[in-house]
Amino acid sequence: MPPMAPPVNVLNQPLQPCSTDPLTGYFRDGACNTCAQDSGSHTVCAVMTAEFLAYSAYVGNDLSTPRREFRFAGLKPGDSWCLCAMRFLQAHDEGCAPKVSLRATHLRTLDVVPLEVLRQHAV
Repeated sequence: MPPMAPPVNVLNQPLQPCSTDPLTGYFRDGACNTCAQDSGSHTVCAVMTAEFLAYSAYVGNDLSTPRREFRFAGLKPGDSWCLCAMRFLQAHDEGCAPKVSLRATHLRTLDVVPLEVLRQHAV
């Protein structure tokens, strides 16, 4: 079996890390890597804002509250996190999308979010 190709970002370059503190990613490896089992496509490296965290809680995904049972300390403004591509697009449509690190955002994001939209929110 041939070796797997290294992950690529939305700029068609090697995928860069998103965050190790807090440790993020579908695989909790610090990068917005993905696989077929990642049905939420946690591929957008987003920089949290107070506005986005409030919005996310409002739509049912509270990312601010610590969840010790998941070893999750909760996010605060300025933290980077691998966000679900659909949630990012929803926040964009509602006018409260967070900033995005394009170099750390997985290419698979483009299946859901147009590159032009990502560029509007680039760090």
